[in-house]
Amino acid sequence: MKKNKNRTYQQLHVWQDAILYYEGTCKVFSKLPYVYRRVASQQIACTDSIHRNIAEGHCRRSIKEYLQFLYIALGSLGESVSGLNACKAAGQITNQIFEKFDSHAYKLENGLLKLIKGIQEKKENEEWIDTLMVKDLNEIYGKH
Repeated sequence: MKKNKNRTYQQLHVWQDAILYYEGTCKVFSKLPYVYRRVASQQIACTDSIHRNIAEGHCRRSIKEYLQFLYIALGSLGESVSGLNACKAAGQITNQIFEKFDSHAYKLENGLLKLIKGIQEKKENEEWIDTLMVKDLNEIYGKH
């Protein structure tokens, strides 16, 4: 079994949920007609950015940088939700598909916000240790 402290972000529920969000986005948006290729590509790219920024921030081990990358992930999530709304309005996706993705994005957004808040509290209370604390972060995220 491979073990590497830099890879412990893979145990974070928020990262796992971001991977599932990306996977679902790829499946749906890659099927859009060719004329919507740029729209599909952008939607896939912004959801790809979410899990990548969670991982990159986690691997930096600096609380300041970790928070910065979590905020970037949150921004990419906002971009994806905006794209979902635009695609729904343009009739490129159904209401059912929109609702499915919007629910997943809502859960992911709240999880990221909880994680950010928990890390900020650790920073303010000077409880942060520049090691990777997966168990604590999963508890902050709220999924066990």
